This record gives sequence, structure tokens and C-alpha cells, in this order.
Amino acid sequence: MEAKAIAKSLRVSPIKARLVVDLIRGKNVSDALIILSNMNKKPARLTKKVLDSAVANAVNNMSMDENTLYVKEARVDAGPVMKRGMFDSRGRIGHKDKRTSHIVITVASRD
Repeated sequence: MEAKAIAKSLRVSPIKARLVVDLIRGKNVSDALIILSNMNKKPARLTKKVLDSAVANAVNNMSMDENTLYVKEARVDAGPVMKRGMFDSRGRIGHKDKRTSHIVITVASRD
């Protein structure tokens, strides 16, 4: 059995979020929480919230043991892009794209 949690349209670049998510994929939940707690990055804080939600879904909805859980799937998908203009040289308009992310974490029981 597995439980899933998704956070959508988070205001962090998918490239930066993938660097954090790659560190916890396949690890035990307790190890993943320790890794995320000791990182001083915004994607780490957001990923930790999603991981806590996935663990809560597994424990409360599916009656799984928290000590046997591991991160089965952790991925970051690109969300909608907010396109903003800014003044550039020679009277032109440059682009400042503000990217968003969808973080998906699935935890499963290791038997």
C-alpha cells in the first residue's frame, strides 16, 4: 500500500526544487526528515511539509506503521509560469518568468 501527497503551484523554481527532492528519493521517512530539517533552502521547507502530509495520510487513512515507511516516489513537475515584463535596454521589454512547481511525494511500507 502507498499514500500520496501533492502540493501544487508552489512559488519555487522546479530546477531548484529537484536538487532537494533528489536527496530524499528512496530513503526511509525518518532519514528524509532529518535531511530536510538540516537544509537551509526554501524547497527543503516546502518538501518537508509535503512529506509530513504524505506520512499523515499513510498513518491516519491507511493504518500504516510510520517506522516502516520509505519515500517510494518523489518528483517535481513544472507548474504554471507567471510571465512578467521588465524594462530592458534601448527601450525594449525584457522577460522575467516566475516559475512554479508541483511537488509529488509517495510513501510506501517496506515489508
